Amino acid sequence: MCRVTARTDRLLLANAIMGQFLTGVATRIFIVSLPTLAMALNTDIIAISWALIVYQLAGISLSVVFGRLGDIHGRYTIYGLGFAIMTVSFVLCGFAPNAFLLIVFRLVQGLGAAMISSATRVLAMESMPEDAQGRANGYMTMGFHSGLLIGPPLGGLVIDLLSWRWIFFLMVPMGLFGVVLTVLRARKPRVAAVAGPAPSIDYLGAGLLIALTVMLTLLLDRRSVEAVGAERATVMTLLFAATLVGFLAHERRAVSPVVNLALFKIRMFTFSVLSLLAIATTISVMSFLMPFYIQDVLHFSASFMGLIFLAAPVFTIGLATVSGRLTDRIGPRVPASIGVLATMSAFAIGLFLRVDSHWILPTLMMALLGVGSGFFNTPNQAAIIGSVPREYRGFATGMVQTVFGISALLGISLGGVLLTLAFRYYAGIADATPSAAHPRAFVASMNVAYGACLALMAVALFASFLRGGTKIEAAMSSS
Repeated sequence: MCRVTARTDRLLLANAIMGQFLTGVATRIFIVSLPTLAMALNTDIIAISWALIVYQLAGISLSVVFGRLGDIHGRYTIYGLGFAIMTVSFVLCGFAPNAFLLIVFRLVQGLGAAMISSATRVLAMESMPEDAQGRANGYMTMGFHSGLLIGPPLGGLVIDLLSWRWIFFLMVPMGLFGVVLTVLRARKPRVAAVAGPAPSIDYLGAGLLIALTVMLTLLLDRRSVEAVGAERATVMTLLFAATLVGFLAHERRAVSPVVNLALFKIRMFTFSVLSLLAIATTISVMSFLMPFYIQDVLHFSASFMGLIFLAAPVFTIGLATVSGRLTDRIGPRVPASIGVLATMSAFAIGLFLRVDSHWILPTLMMALLGVGSGFFNTPNQAAIIGSVPREYRGFATGMVQTVFGISALLGISLGGVLLTLAFRYYAGIADATPSAAHPRAFVASMNVAYGACLALMAVALFASFLRGGTKIEAAMSSS
């Protein structure tokens, strides 16, 4: 294993890894508790799902804004405050007496998570030598996916042995540990800031961006569309389009825009973002459809399905630092493209799933998904963050989180639409809802969805090749 060099700020690196781990655990540990929460708080699954939606909403809408604020005023203060807010929110969620307050406290938790996520990767890159950007992002991928791996079994165990409230109380020591690491690192001398006045904050641009991402999130989330109704969703779509036009016009004129549109002229940045959007969307489709196939078609238990799903994070964690070292040596294009090809192989297998397939096939798909994520995420995220001018690295880190969040919702929406259209064709029923009660039609429809994903993955592969360059180099500021 490659040793961390003497120039590495180990305390800062450990703090960044802790932030990734905490947000990973917080993301997954809550999901397994949804049925228990609905019963304990005397509400239904649709209502309690808003506690999940508002957490995602905060992350998607605020990550870029906090990232840009960190670029201007210093990201370490925002990062430490994120730990403190999340820690307080864990306590509040644990004591929540009803579903409404739980949703409010989860929104606060999402605010803290957005503050942390907007800084983790760039802090890790700043903690290590310039030629170790791949390894730095490898540690970040490993930390986050370790949290994703531990979250579900830990949450299930805590609920069975104690109660749902302890899934939040259990997170308090983790949050406090992050606060302690932040305070200890803050006492160390810092590199002097560049002289000169700080850029102004584009408050109007930040407000418009938050409004855009909130509307887009609500439009992509099927539960939200059902809650607001079809007519209001149409009005919201028109309002989104108008706001987008206004936002782009404002950002072109702003002196210090929250989204510098000139950054999209950077080839490595733009094609890396496009590649991330395509691959993250397709992975979301598979993550959405696979549980229905394993449980409702193959009739395996939830616990056995959980074991199958472990294959992905295990391979991702194991390969994250390997791809990081490879990125530092030869650049991001080759390892990221290997990751895309591995993910495409998983979807290719999905084309051949049948109603009586052996469980080894979905397991192999999840394993290839993990291999793909392990090879793709580290170099691609390093390319996104490392290719922009240094004063925009926080913005780029926030962009990674926002694209991930939007892709997750887009994948669920895309998967649902493709499955429904294909199911109605194969079932021969014009208004049918996809159901495993018609297993052959359901599996054939799932094959169609995976075929569409394979086509979208071709876009990701094309973008990965077009990112250009063999090494990650920060662009010069245009200002």
